[in-house]
Amino acid sequence: MDSKSMEAFVASEASVFMNQPPPHMSRPTIIIKLILWLLWTITHLAISILNLWSHLIYSLDCYLISSGLLRKYQNLHLGRLKYLAIVVDSKEAKSTEKVKRLLRWLSSMGVKYVCLYDIEGVLKKSFEPAVNVSRDRTAGEHFGIGANIKDLHCSQREMMIDCLSGSDGKEGIAKAASLLCSTYFNGDTHGDGKRKPAFTEADMAAALKAVGCGGPEPDLLLMYGPARCHLGFPAWRLRYTEIMYMGPLKSMKYGAIVKALYNFSKKHQNYGK
Repeated sequence: MDSKSMEAFVASEASVFMNQPPPHMSRPTIIIKLILWLLWTITHLAISILNLWSHLIYSLDCYLISSGLLRKYQNLHLGRLKYLAIVVDSKEAKSTEKVKRLLRWLSSMGVKYVCLYDIEGVLKKSFEPAVNVSRDRTAGEHFGIGANIKDLHCSQREMMIDCLSGSDGKEGIAKAASLLCSTYFNGDTHGDGKRKPAFTEADMAAALKAVGCGGPEPDLLLMYGPARCHLGFPAWRLRYTEIMYMGPLKSMKYGAIVKALYNFSKKHQNYGK
C-alpha cells in the first residue's frame, strides 16, 4: 500500500470514528447525562432568579420603611427589648463610622441598652475608652447619638453601651470555673471529712460576675458579617435570646433594623414551666 492509499484509509477511518460515540459510553448514557445537565442548569437558574427576586423585595421593603410609607413600622413598641446585643465580624468592626451610624439609628428608635461584640476586641478598643470617659453623661451623647434622623419617633435619646470581645467568652468561663474550684478547695470540709461540690447556676453566675464577665442576657441579638453565627458571643447569656442575621455591616439598612425590631416586638416567647 503506497502513501496515498494509506492517507485515504486513515482519513476514512477517522471520519467514521468521529461520527461514533466513545466505545465506553453508549448513546442512552450520553442522553441521560445531557438531561441531567439541563435539569441542573434549570434548577440553578431558577434558584438564582428566586434569590434575586427575594433581594429586590427585601430592598424595596427597606426603602419603603425608611421613607415612612409603611405606617405600621413608624411607632415601635420596644417595651420587651431591655437589652440589645450587636455582633459584628472583626474585619467589618474596623469601620467605626458604620458602627456609630448604627448606634445613632438604634438610639433614635428608642433602644436604651446596647452591647457591642466582636471576637478580636476591635470594638472594645475603639469604643470602650470613650464609653468610660462619658459615664458622667451618657455614651449616646458622647458619640453624637442624639442627632436627629428623618422619620424617627422616639422621646428618649439616652443609651448605655457595653463592649465585649472573645476574652469575655471562653476565657471568662475558664476564670469563673477556676474561681469556683479555688473557693471549693479552700473551703471547709463537711462532717464526714469529704468535700461535696454542689455548684449551682447561681454560683456560676456569681463567679462570672466576680471575674467581670457577668451581665444581663440580651433579649435580641443582631449579627453582622459574612457568617450566620454569633462568633463566640458568651453562650451562657443567650439562653432565651432571639437571634437575627442582618447581613454584612457594609450593606446595613435603616429599614432592615426597623423591621427586625418590629418583628421582635410581635414575637411571643414560651419560657416553659
